[in-house]
Amino acid sequence: MNSIGIIPARYASTRFPAKPLVDIRGKSMIQRVYEQAKTARALDHVVVATDDQRIYDAVKAFGGEVVMTAEYHQSGTDRCLEAVLKLDMEFDVVVNIQGDEPLISPDQINLILSCFSQENTEIATLVKLIQDKKTLWDANKPKVVIDDDDFAILFSRQCIPYLRGVEKENWNEEFNFYKHIGMYAYRLETLKEICKLKPSRLEKVESLEQLRWIEGGYRIKTAITEEEAFAIDTPKDLEELLKMEFE
Repeated sequence: MNSIGIIPARYASTRFPAKPLVDIRGKSMIQRVYEQAKTARALDHVVVATDDQRIYDAVKAFGGEVVMTAEYHQSGTDRCLEAVLKLDMEFDVVVNIQGDEPLISPDQINLILSCFSQENTEIATLVKLIQDKKTLWDANKPKVVIDDDDFAILFSRQCIPYLRGVEKENWNEEFNFYKHIGMYAYRLETLKEICKLKPSRLEKVESLEQLRWIEGGYRIKTAITEEEAFAIDTPKDLEELLKMEFE
């Protein structure tokens, strides 16, 4: 299985403009994500996909591989497809790596790729057991219900499922709730297909792109990770990151 990790990176951001180029202890965010991804043993190739010349030049400057893509893409998924089609290489599986997680774990990348050892895996993602009540009720932390074969049944910003007859303060003790970790991997042919789908009803009301794929009839395999992702969405998040110990 030949795999590629693609890191979509846009310069424009409502909450944090120029985020990919922000300095994090001597390295840009996009460089840190790229270098972390390169250490994932299951990945054969890593490339940044951007729509901005400044990001393109920054990646070239630290010796990374980068592809210029169109500005009009509505999602990182679409940008991933354009990038992989521009490369003169053949890949079986594409991993969409978030460009705002400078400490992204290579083990998580390896884990998501392990899902494709099963031939019926079209799309894969990661989930993590929720162990605190704050996360359980946080609408910014999407939840997922999975079936007995570890395929996602539904994603929601709401806490799902509802535990009838159980006091809410006891829900964590009565059921295993899972938080979605926003990394995706797709078989290349599946990626081509889902990029043709139109926004769906559930996607529009929840603002969760993966619901479009489920409504379109695709199955999403999940793997459980014990590691926490730390995304930089705002300057305040960056302040919190800089308080942490890392190289």
